[in-house]
Amino acid sequence: MRKYVIMGVQGSGKGTQATRLAAEYELEHISVGDIFRWNVQHHTKMGAQVKRVMDAGKLVEDDMVDAVVRDRLEQHDWNYGFIIDGFPRNASQAEFFLERYDIDGVINLDMPDSEVERRVLARRLCSQCGLDYNLMAHRPEIEDTCDVCGGKLVARADDNPEALAQRLAEYHEKTSPVLALFERKEFILNVDATRSKEAIYEDIVAQLGLRKD
Repeated sequence: MRKYVIMGVQGSGKGTQATRLAAEYELEHISVGDIFRWNVQHHTKMGAQVKRVMDAGKLVEDDMVDAVVRDRLEQHDWNYGFIIDGFPRNASQAEFFLERYDIDGVINLDMPDSEVERRVLARRLCSQCGLDYNLMAHRPEIEDTCDVCGGKLVARADDNPEALAQRLAEYHEKTSPVLALFERKEFILNVDATRSKEAIYEDIVAQLGLRKD
């Protein structure tokens, strides 16, 4: 059984890499962001709280993140292991995690803030079906129009320079102690996330010593 944590600033490609690792090594991908987005799209009570926070350009409170992750891990549907992104976000969450799970590796996707800003501000979301686009790498055939459903593409409410700067500051403030804690107790692999998706993936697989078919 393999258990991994993947960390990185917003826009560094955590979801992309975690999804591929999960598919190829039969891991359960546990994404805090996906859980919150599902609740927002389905207009749950939690979703309403999350939407207010996101619209204000802030990060969801740690207590809510903590509760969501604990509940998800307790489902124990990860027979071959898991890869989790979006958690832990502070030292106390990391301590909780280390006390209960034997982590095999922490993947840290390293990307400078300037590149994060360039990528995040190019993101667009279909207002109807929710499909993600990025004007740098995944442009629609017709400008501002979803290729799948024809819906209008819009920027997320929190994808603006001011909100992004605040999120980055919060991320660095909270994540530095987490990485320091993991470095003392766990295997951390630092990966240059400015490269192509394939190069990043190959680097992760090599550093983790995973067998490639």
